[in-house]
Amino acid sequence: MSVTEEHVGAAAAGPYAIDPFGADPEAECTRLRELGTVVPIELPGGIPAWAPTTYAALRALILDPQVSKDPRKHWSRFGEATEKPEWVWILGWVGVVNMLSTYGTDHTRLRKLVAPSFTARRTESMRGRVEAVTEELLEKLEVAAEAGAPVDLRSTYAHPLPMRIICELFGVPDHLVEAMGTLVAGIIKTSDPSPEHAAYVQQQVATVLPALIGHRIEHPGDDLTTELIKVRAGDGDRLSEEELICTLLLVIGAGFETTVNLIGNAVVALLQHPEQLAAVRAGEITWDAVVDEVLRVHPSIANLPLRFAVDDVTVDGVTIPAGEAILTTYAAASYDPAQYGDDATVFDARRGADDHLSFGIGVHRCIGAPLARVEALTALPALFERFPEMRLASGADGLRQVPSFIAYGWEQIPVVLR
Repeated sequence: MSVTEEHVGAAAAGPYAIDPFGADPEAECTRLRELGTVVPIELPGGIPAWAPTTYAALRALILDPQVSKDPRKHWSRFGEATEKPEWVWILGWVGVVNMLSTYGTDHTRLRKLVAPSFTARRTESMRGRVEAVTEELLEKLEVAAEAGAPVDLRSTYAHPLPMRIICELFGVPDHLVEAMGTLVAGIIKTSDPSPEHAAYVQQQVATVLPALIGHRIEHPGDDLTTELIKVRAGDGDRLSEEELICTLLLVIGAGFETTVNLIGNAVVALLQHPEQLAAVRAGEITWDAVVDEVLRVHPSIANLPLRFAVDDVTVDGVTIPAGEAILTTYAAASYDPAQYGDDATVFDARRGADDHLSFGIGVHRCIGAPLARVEALTALPALFERFPEMRLASGADGLRQVPSFIAYGWEQIPVVLR
């Protein structure tokens, strides 16, 4: 029996079990689509949910006002998630109180408080700093290039650039930078849904973020953490302590981890498609088009937990009962042949797929998307201009996905620079 037949047969007998390691998003999305437009699934630990498998279905559900992001109000199983040890890992995603996990007026209130800190002017003001950090990292890579040995481009370039920028933007002191990176990596890792790992992550959340807030209360500066501590609406409303912690977790975590994968995925895609890289360097394909196609075919977030049906919601003849959970399946939408053709799984920067959903759509669209684009559009052309002969040190078989069904990226990206 083939792997596909095995999974289809298992799904016919019950919900499809999502691979917690996220080892092969493309194959998994294909298997899910074979089962229908919206299909029952199980997340790690046996959490039941529904997965839309097409672009149209996911877009419809995201924009449906009867689909919520607030588990406290609209997930019938939220009590179980707080009680079942094997489910507690999901609380790192839905048990927080920020823009990602609220609905309606609650979401409007939080976004109104946070959005002024993420203006286009603020993003543009970071461009010079992004360029300076990029140049500094490239100089370090020059030293590695002289040695001639392969280097891991993720740990030496794709990770430190957005990490340093987001930590400077939020005023994260040097003694907390490493802990912040470890915290976010722990949340992203879904291959270990054990209560022990979940407890470790929650302990880190309760330690690292309050330490950042405490540092900025004692040493206020021109940074976003200081702004969020002080922010008040016209009626005097402000972020509560829990909202502040959870908001910082969201915007700092999303502000670097997703961009790490965007830069890394772009490097790998272009090195695996040298004819397209040549066209980009010749000016025949724009770097903007490269970024959009990478976000489409290798979305930094493959799946995002969770949304919830406020009332019964019907999509393409399938009804998701009120109170049940829905996985936001960006990768599945990206691979939908009905939207992107029979070659939807193929990287093609000429495609012009700027309609991808990878930054979200509607009221929950990623507030940090402009900064991610600035970083990627700075880092990528500078890297390939400095090292035009760069190549992967191993073939595709030598690359391993990060152990997560949520994130889409590579654990390491070994390259030979010259």
